[in-house]
Amino acid sequence: MSAERPVATCVAIIMDGNARWAQERGLPVLEGHRQGAQVLKQTVKDAVSLGLAELTVYAFSTENWSRPKAEVKGLMALFAELIESETPELHEQGVRMRFIGRREEVTAELRRRMSWAEETTAGNDRMTLFVAFNYGGRAEIVDAAERYEGGGEAAFADLLYAQEMSEPDLLIRTSGEERLSNFLLWQSAYSELVFTDALWPDFRIEDLQTAVQEFASRKRRFGARD
Repeated sequence: MSAERPVATCVAIIMDGNARWAQERGLPVLEGHRQGAQVLKQTVKDAVSLGLAELTVYAFSTENWSRPKAEVKGLMALFAELIESETPELHEQGVRMRFIGRREEVTAELRRRMSWAEETTAGNDRMTLFVAFNYGGRAEIVDAAERYEGGGEAAFADLLYAQEMSEPDLLIRTSGEERLSNFLLWQSAYSELVFTDALWPDFRIEDLQTAVQEFASRKRRFGARD
């Protein structure tokens, strides 16, 4: 009898390639981010249709503040706009929203919108969408370490930004880059990694399905031997 193929139910995505997509078309970088936001909207729907339990996306890192001021300002405005416009639809789809990252470093208005989105969707259980915003894997570990008083790995994990988050089965990065870029360093210790050449604005359900199928073809050992 053949071994049962593993099924990815918790997926994380590094959404990379917005700027390159815009530059290739002679468009402002912010237009790439806008197109990327539309792709994220569709990808959430696709993830729900594929039966995923959790989807975690890397929206803005702690290092992204070093980008040009105009781009950062535009991203903050776009993010606030998207929370306001997309939360009602996500709520209708039964998607629960959670934001992970250092909130104290963003504006009070943006923090208000993030809290509103979380409160609005808190009772949903079809899928959880974790949005990593002003997030860094090292920052998360440092913040947890400052409050850690012992107790082992499980106790430490409870101090991370979202203690209810499952460790991703599968981590996808778009745009052809092959690195984690400070994303979910603790949680992805045993995640399967899939890299695709598609720029994020070109990412489609077929790309997601291909990654999920690639995951299913792998044999996970978690450090053990057969």
